[in-house]
Amino acid sequence: MNKDKRGIVLRVFGAIFFGVTVLVVFWVALYGWQQVPMVPDVPQIPDREVPDVGLREAMFWEELEGNRVLCNLCFHRCVIPVGRRGACRVRENIAGRLYSLVHSRPSSVMIDPIEKEPQLHHRPGTEILCVGTVGCNFRCMQCHNWTLSQASPTDLRVFDLPPAQLVELALERGVTAISFTYNDPIVLFEYVYDTAVLAREAGVGLIWHSNGAIAEEPLRKLLQYTTAVTIDLKGFCEEVYRETFSGDLAYVLRTLKIIREEGVHLEIVNLVIPTINDCMDTIRAMCEWILEHLGPDVPLHFSRFFPAYRLTHLPATPIKTLEEAHRIAREVGLNFVTIGNVPGHRYNSTFCPCTGKRLIYRIHFTVIYNKVVDGRSPFSGRPVPGIWE
Repeated sequence: MNKDKRGIVLRVFGAIFFGVTVLVVFWVALYGWQQVPMVPDVPQIPDREVPDVGLREAMFWEELEGNRVLCNLCFHRCVIPVGRRGACRVRENIAGRLYSLVHSRPSSVMIDPIEKEPQLHHRPGTEILCVGTVGCNFRCMQCHNWTLSQASPTDLRVFDLPPAQLVELALERGVTAISFTYNDPIVLFEYVYDTAVLAREAGVGLIWHSNGAIAEEPLRKLLQYTTAVTIDLKGFCEEVYRETFSGDLAYVLRTLKIIREEGVHLEIVNLVIPTINDCMDTIRAMCEWILEHLGPDVPLHFSRFFPAYRLTHLPATPIKTLEEAHRIAREVGLNFVTIGNVPGHRYNSTFCPCTGKRLIYRIHFTVIYNKVVDGRSPFSGRPVPGIWE
């Protein structure tokens, strides 16, 4: 290459470098480096001057300079510029105000047995109306509902189902409760809360199944209208929470303590994943924490993992691993421990901790019989925590 051509090439690359530098400087000046603590695949949304019909202004946020907003709903505390969404993909800054994009817009509505939630100490053998939208504040690598949790509002079809109609549907179907599940209810907080208020007035129960990484103020507000909560305690190691689930263990543990403090019925699920969170010493530490901070009677469900989403290279959880986890939990002093996702296993059922006799006989999600009488074991007279009427 002669000197003239080399000079032209250098000038072209110099111009490109200068242009990129100017853009970076402009971007930093306008938004700052810590613009939005979110996953890179959250898309840029065109600016809107007027909110779309049907959008619900979000709760728990505050205005910042430059028309940015700070979302105070969960552990991310996203700082969101105009036209952008938070890490959950479903809360958008429109003209300097934060809006929920999924209020009254579920992508999944089904009638399920309450055992599927799982809520095993909650009117066994009844059905619940399950509702989910899209979006999540975690990025769980094993998520079996990833088509919902990792989707954006425009990715899937939606139903038009406002809270009043949702409660009316629950009454028509005669279900035990409305359950917000499938994706995490935290990110559709306003939909859950508005429904919960109406459900309480109508005498319909309200359940939500969550990862638990919600801020304290919205948590306490929602618990005032909540019948029962299922929390996925995904392990007991902060590093695992960050790397496998993109979550925050400390937030989850605080949530569990607050739920117990508020007196709302709580059940815990631990999905045991080979090589990720199946260390028995860690499981023992988790059970000891539950015993110390939540008490011996909180139902704990060890659930079997099957390959899914980004962990298809891992095997299903060996049943012996689940049985060892069950043994440790009982040895630590937890009274109501079950094994899930293993249909027909003996420990699908609930047993009286005093006599060892079977109280509730289950095969997977089917209840064969329930011998709990007035919230007590007929064998020992011992109270069995739960919702029985």
